[in-house]
Amino acid sequence: MHMSAKNHWETVYSTKATDAVSWFQEHAHQSINLIQATGVSQSASIIDVGGGASTLVDDLLAAGYSALTVLDLSAAAMEAPKTRLGAMAAQVQWLEADVIQVALPPHGFEVWHDRAVFHFLTAPEDRAAYVSKVLHAVKPGGHVIIATFAQDGPTQCSGLPVMRYSAPELHAQFGEPFKLVKHETDAHHTPFGTVQQFVYCYCRKQI
Repeated sequence: MHMSAKNHWETVYSTKATDAVSWFQEHAHQSINLIQATGVSQSASIIDVGGGASTLVDDLLAAGYSALTVLDLSAAAMEAPKTRLGAMAAQVQWLEADVIQVALPPHGFEVWHDRAVFHFLTAPEDRAAYVSKVLHAVKPGGHVIIATFAQDGPTQCSGLPVMRYSAPELHAQFGEPFKLVKHETDAHHTPFGTVQQFVYCYCRKQI
């Protein structure tokens, strides 16, 4: 399953311009605001899961954050920000990997950010593996920001089925070790003139 997922995303990012996919954001304002609202220092270790071609890493570097990791299944996806950033790309750690299989450092990150990866995990065992990875990789007291399609969001994305969540349902996937600090919704306007409803949950890892 996971190999076919990798092939899917390599094809998407090899054949489409980065601003021609439905999830494209010129700037990830909501993500930036939530990360800044955590109050972490500019030297805090931040991972963007499924960051791929996202401009979040550009904006975080511009805001002075210096310990950034971008993880994505697709090497092609990560070529876009590497090209945009030029020499600055060397300041970022780029991980080409499946988030539920990758080896991450224990308690290696103060901030875990994921916009639109978790909702592709339709199998309960994959969601459990993902949560285990977050528990392993995020420092006690660390910050977890997850954005998925909302209850009234799409049922598919890029030809793949997705899960949709309310804020309580999304938090419930992570459970007791995570305290829900705040949640927000976002009406994402795609490059195609459609609107996709997202929910953002910001949690603190208690253990």
